[in-house]
Amino acid sequence: MLKPQDGPTRELVSLNGLWRFALDTEAGDSPWQSTLIGEREVAVPASYNDQFVDAGIRNHVGEVWYQRTVHRPASWTSGRVILRFDAATHEGNVYLNDTYLGQHIGGYTPFEFDITDAVEPGAPMRLSIGVNNELTEHTVPPGHIYETVDGRRKQQYHHDFFNYAGLPRSVWLIHVPDVRIDDITVITGIDDATGVVDYDVVTTTDADVTVTLRDRAGEIVGTAQGAEGSIRVENATFWAPGAAYLYELEVTAYVDGTVEDAYRLPVGIRTIEVRGTEFLINGEPFYFTGFGKHEDSAVRGKGHDDAYLVHDFELLHWVGANSFRTSHYPYAEEVLEYADRHGIVVVDETSAVGFNLGVAGGMTQRNPKPTFSPETLGDATQAAHAQHLRELIQRDKNHPSVVMWCIANEPASQEDGAYEYFEPLARLAKETDPTRPITYTAWLMANAGNDQIAPLFDVIGINRYFGWYIDIGDLVTAERMLRDDIEGWLEKFQRPVMMMEYGADTLAGLHSVDAMPWSEEYQSAYLAMHHRVFDDYPGFVGEHVWNFADFRTGPGVHRVDGNKKGIFTRDRRPKGAAFTLRERWTANGNKKPAPQSAE
Repeated sequence: MLKPQDGPTRELVSLNGLWRFALDTEAGDSPWQSTLIGEREVAVPASYNDQFVDAGIRNHVGEVWYQRTVHRPASWTSGRVILRFDAATHEGNVYLNDTYLGQHIGGYTPFEFDITDAVEPGAPMRLSIGVNNELTEHTVPPGHIYETVDGRRKQQYHHDFFNYAGLPRSVWLIHVPDVRIDDITVITGIDDATGVVDYDVVTTTDADVTVTLRDRAGEIVGTAQGAEGSIRVENATFWAPGAAYLYELEVTAYVDGTVEDAYRLPVGIRTIEVRGTEFLINGEPFYFTGFGKHEDSAVRGKGHDDAYLVHDFELLHWVGANSFRTSHYPYAEEVLEYADRHGIVVVDETSAVGFNLGVAGGMTQRNPKPTFSPETLGDATQAAHAQHLRELIQRDKNHPSVVMWCIANEPASQEDGAYEYFEPLARLAKETDPTRPITYTAWLMANAGNDQIAPLFDVIGINRYFGWYIDIGDLVTAERMLRDDIEGWLEKFQRPVMMMEYGADTLAGLHSVDAMPWSEEYQSAYLAMHHRVFDDYPGFVGEHVWNFADFRTGPGVHRVDGNKKGIFTRDRRPKGAAFTLRERWTANGNKKPAPQSAE
């Protein structure tokens, strides 16, 4: 599914702005058939939860209704009219006037409907969408719903971030020609100084296809004919971390010599490879420095915001980070486009978080339900997971910044049934995109001795909190445990190991001469211990701190105003550890630091 764009053959109308809004409990039986009851309005794009001051809205479980009346432009008399939602978290049911258009399940990938025949040019149309935030054993991410003794419905989910919902990304009306470019796949390669751009174009009907590749100055560097082909670029400038260079692939579809459609796709020429215990970009070893992030900000929740996008990337550059993981769901495509243009590397993750019923019940829970079974996360969940994975790869396959797919965060990979659950998904990812490595993140209780799924993956990602959740405040014991853990993974699996999460909750402004937990000094000491360990292992290929910024979570006795593991506060003020990281990361670029013991 190509991202919408304006051009000589395509037009866009943004439907962002204020929409009418109502909860399902107040909207009536068929709210799409008339104007929504009440006077409440909500901003799009944004999660709805924190826009209001009503706890009943913030914690609502079930469907909410968005509605807006718009016009099909009178000039759109030919071609096709598409209604597109960039995301609806977690399920959207869409109506045009009184007609049901369809449903999409999955909160972070786009979906669209052809509404050409449903409304005349210039005519008004009432758009309604019911957005459901419910999570069950068969959704991704999973959860379950129960009723309190007084009849209220409550949502329990298995992940540690707030279940923001609504329309967090843009909504569009799109005008496209009848004969159009429906999909483009680009795979790049490097042959000495020559760049290779292989392409595959899908059109809605038979058409002649011409492909032109231009450099940054707009000069043509290669052309090709046909829906499939290859362009070689002599003395190419390659896309590289910290040195983004994008060519533009212009695809044109003709019928009988007449241009029917054209689409422009940015292309970064680069290669990705895992060789032994090395992660290579353009044949050179790459060491990941950066963060797990969240789409999270005050009032907007998970709503995409261009100002936050720019500022967050400025902070990434300032601190010296070269990468981040889209924890724990696909981010807005604008984020990946920005990473493409600014040379930031991305580990792109599905929304498969919370696949661990032992954690859901508390790590000390006795005899928790098995995570992977017909009664818990079984065939239906696996099918939903596979669909999420397909949609993620289909949306993001052409972004040069995306160097790896992360299939799940902290699954119960030590449990029986984990291999049978993940093997088809790992195979699906490899078949869908053979050009990128795949990874996952192993939780704290999964280690090299008991993990059952590590052989399926090219890179082993680990999330470790020695010195925080285990042996809090004792960094000497934590260091010994961390070394033993990393050595176990490297020795057994002989493939790259990367720290996807490590961090300590830190209250900004709390200081302590003895580096007491929760103080800024402890966060810096905690990170320094990890870095001392990381630098001693050549097969260790990266460090992603948890988290980039503090973020909102659900209620919990260990969460006061959210998760405080951010290096920046929720409003992006640096804690002391930000300067610790900046000193380390800006000194080394994309290279792994030398062992401290050798200095």
